Amino acid sequence: MNKKDLRIIYMGTPAFAVESLRALVEGGYNVVAVVTMPDKPMGRHGSVLQPSPVKEYAVSQNIPVLQPGKLKEESFLEELKNYRADLQIIVAFRMLPEVVWNMPPLGTFNLHASLLPQYRGAAPINWAVINGETETGATTFFLTHQIDTGKIIRQKRIPIADTDDVGIVHDRLMQMGAGLVLETVDMLLEGKVDAIPQEQFYTDESALKAAPKIFKETCRINWNQPVKKIYDFVRGLSPYPAAWTEIVAPGGKATVLKIYQTEKIFANHTLLPGTLVTDHKSYLDVAVPDGFLRLHSLQLAGKKRLGVKEFLNGNKNMDTYKVN
Repeated sequence: MNKKDLRIIYMGTPAFAVESLRALVEGGYNVVAVVTMPDKPMGRHGSVLQPSPVKEYAVSQNIPVLQPGKLKEESFLEELKNYRADLQIIVAFRMLPEVVWNMPPLGTFNLHASLLPQYRGAAPINWAVINGETETGATTFFLTHQIDTGKIIRQKRIPIADTDDVGIVHDRLMQMGAGLVLETVDMLLEGKVDAIPQEQFYTDESALKAAPKIFKETCRINWNQPVKKIYDFVRGLSPYPAAWTEIVAPGGKATVLKIYQTEKIFANHTLLPGTLVTDHKSYLDVAVPDGFLRLHSLQLAGKKRLGVKEFLNGNKNMDTYKVN
């Protein structure tokens, strides 16, 4: 079988998943249908429906789009069977029931943005940066019952620089992952896949790092931690969803402050963590136990994102405030 005869169903939702779909389409692979999330209600009254990035691209390429509310719906399963797919590819979608992932004869493989078995879960790119990893990568693996635990087909690695935020790493993995998807499909076509159980990659399950879903409270900064840990935390959440803290005025009024870009300064001092130090013109530092976190890009609730000089120009007497 060649790539034009291989019938592929592609499943994904966010922008990260578009690049792999584009690579398949532009590479001449036969994508017969796309499965993505239902359109998302937007606006004040939810009257505007926003299609997913994957749907937008599929529609632009005249690829049929399926948007089931539930993946076990009989109507959806029947429609899926009618496409007679040989292979299903999953990139940033949701957990599939066995009746779906076990349907095509060549199986279903997933592209995961980590070096499995490390960072199983919903937010692998964020957690790799938050934890200060110096490299990460992407993995293709066959789906099985437990999420992100199937046999590994292929992996590729990329470095993470100390200055990279999650947006930079995301885009690099998105590009590299698209190539990995094509390599995996070609290996399947050539019968060269020798998938390896993830258990062969570790001896102690407690050494595995998880990548759980990130919520608002997850993103709150703890100023009692070392400066390197907070620095990594900020870049692991920038530009989205963004690390945040509360900035407290002398009278006690607290306002949410999002922080996007920082610099770590190691120093000895006697200030309490959360103390703000500034020259009111060019720098704004937050004291932490082993130094200072210098803020470069930040955003007050309801305001636009600013560089620190612009921020200080509009917010006087910052040394009378504190963060917590």
